[in-house]
Amino acid sequence: MNLSVVGIVGLGSVGEPLLRAVRAAGHDVVGVESDPDVLVRVNRRMKSASAAYGLDGGDWRLTTDLAEVARADVVVEAVPEDLAVKTDTLRRAALLCAPHTVLVSTTAALPLVRIASASGRPDRTLALRFLRPPGAGGTVELVATAMSCAEAVGVLEGLTASLGLTPATVGARAGDDAAGLVYRFLNRAVAMIEDGYADRDAVDAAMRLGCGLPLGPLQLLDELGLDHVHAALTDRWQRTGDATFSPAPLLGSLAGAGALGRKSGQGFYAYDDADAAEGAVWTPSPTDAVREGGGAGTTDILRVGVAGSGTMARGIAEVTAAAGLPTMLVARSREKADAAVEAIGASLTRSVRRGRITPDRRAAALGLIESAEDLSALGDCDLVIEATAEELPVKQAVFARLGEVCRPGALLATTTSSLSVAACADASGRPRNVLGLHFFNPAPAMRLVELSRTCTTGEESVAAARAFCARLGKTTVECGDRAGFIVNHLLFPYLGDAVRLLDRHDSSIEETDTALEQGFRYPMGPFTLLDSIGLDVSLAIMRRLRAEFSAPDFAVPPMLEELVADGALGRKSGQGFRCRP
Repeated sequence: MNLSVVGIVGLGSVGEPLLRAVRAAGHDVVGVESDPDVLVRVNRRMKSASAAYGLDGGDWRLTTDLAEVARADVVVEAVPEDLAVKTDTLRRAALLCAPHTVLVSTTAALPLVRIASASGRPDRTLALRFLRPPGAGGTVELVATAMSCAEAVGVLEGLTASLGLTPATVGARAGDDAAGLVYRFLNRAVAMIEDGYADRDAVDAAMRLGCGLPLGPLQLLDELGLDHVHAALTDRWQRTGDATFSPAPLLGSLAGAGALGRKSGQGFYAYDDADAAEGAVWTPSPTDAVREGGGAGTTDILRVGVAGSGTMARGIAEVTAAAGLPTMLVARSREKADAAVEAIGASLTRSVRRGRITPDRRAAALGLIESAEDLSALGDCDLVIEATAEELPVKQAVFARLGEVCRPGALLATTTSSLSVAACADASGRPRNVLGLHFFNPAPAMRLVELSRTCTTGEESVAAARAFCARLGKTTVECGDRAGFIVNHLLFPYLGDAVRLLDRHDSSIEETDTALEQGFRYPMGPFTLLDSIGLDVSLAIMRRLRAEFSAPDFAVPPMLEELVADGALGRKSGQGFRCRP
C-alpha cells in the first residue's frame, strides 16, 4: 500500500514531534487536537520552524475535528495514557476511515491486545512504543499482537523507516522498568533544585558532561512533559507505596500552573516558536552556576602542585602541564613519582597517536612536569590539588601539612566527591583558601569539574578556581559542600534502584540495559555502568551517601554488598553484572 496521508490525534509531547517528523519525511499529515490553544501554539511553531530552517515536506493541516482523519492511511493516537481514552479514540477513527487504514496506539504500558480488540480492527491495530518523544536519530519499538496482519505490520515498518527512526526491541516489562528508573532520577533532580543546592543549569550541565547523557534531567522533563512524569510518578507511588516515587512538590506546582514543558512552551525552560530553549521559567538562584570560562581571579595561578600519584592525580597533572602550567607532582616515594611521570608520558603518547596533540606539545607538557617525594616541594605553588586516597584522615593529614608548607594565599583544593571539604579546610588552618575541585575520570578527556565551596571559602578563591578551570578548557558547575555533590548524588541512587530491580523474578539485566540505551539513548545501561565504575567503588560511594543521608533513596542494595564480598568487582575483576569470568 502506498502511504499518502497520516493522521495524528493528540498533539502533546509525543504527537507534536511525530507530526513534524511525518511532515518532514514528505507525507501529508492531519493533526487533531481538542484544545484550541494547543492548536494555535503548534500551528505557530510549525510555521516558525519552516521559516527558520527552510523545511519542506508534505502538506499539513491542524484541526479539532476527528472526522478529518477519514482520508488517512495510518491514524496514530497520541492521547493520554488512559485505556478508555485510547480505545475510544481508535474506535471512533475506525468508524471514519477506509477498511485499509492502519490504527496505531502510542501506549507505553497498557495492554495492546485490549486496545486492538476494542478498536474494532484487531488485525490492523498496532503500537509504536516511545520511551522518549520521537526525534531525529531516535528509536521506536513496533509492537504487534497475534491478531495483527502482515500487511499492517509492513505499512507501519515503512512509515517508521521513512521517519529515520531506529527499530528497538525493549519489551513492555523492561520499558516500564527503565521508565521507572529514569522518572525517579528526574524527580530527584527537581528536588535538588527545589531545595536550592544547585540551579537548573548546573544540574543539567553536570549530568550531561559527567555522565554523557544526551539531555540534562530538566531538559528531559520538559521533553517528556511535566504533567506526564508527575502522573506516572503518582501512579507508581499509589500502586507500590514506594515513597521514592512521591513527586517533588515543585513538579506538581509547575504542572498545575500549566508549565508542562515543550508542549506548552514553558517548563523548566522557556521555548520560542521554533522550539529552542531560551531561559528558565523557574530558577532558584540568581547566580550563574555553570562556567564555560571566567575572568581571572585575584590569585593568578602560574604554578600547580598535585599531591598524589594515582590515576586521578596523574590525569590532573597531565591536563595542567598540557595547558602550559609548570606542575609539581608529589608522591609517597621516588618509585611512585617516577612511575607516575612515566604513565603521564605514555598517556600523552597515546594522544599523539590519536591526533589529539602534536609531538611538540607532548614534549612541552612533559618538560613542565617535575616530581618529588615530600609535600614541601609544593611550597611555591599557586594552587595545590590533593588527589590522595578517599579516606578523610588521609586527606586531613595532607591538608594539615599543606597548611604548613604552602605560601600564604595559595589556593588548596581537594578532588573528593564524597568527603567533607570543610573538614579538609579546617585541617589546613586556612579555610578561606580551600575548596573542592572534583575532576572526572579520565581527567584529560572529561570536560566537567564540580566546584564545591564551603561556608568559609573566599570569593577570591572561587574566582581563581574558575579561571584556572577555564584555562584547562573545563566547564565548572558550582555547588555546596555535601556528599556526592551533583553527579554522584543523582547517579548512585539511580544505580541502586537498578540493582534492587533484580530482587524481582521477572527482571533482566540485559533487557534493562537495552531499554535505557535504546529507549532513552543513554550511553550505557545501569548494570554496564556499574561494571565500568567498579562494584567496589560504587559500593563505597553508596555507603558514604547512606552515612550522610537517611532517605530511602540512598539505601545500599544487599546484592551489591554480596557481589563485592565475593570478589566480583566488575570489569577490573572480570566478573560483575555483565562481566563473566
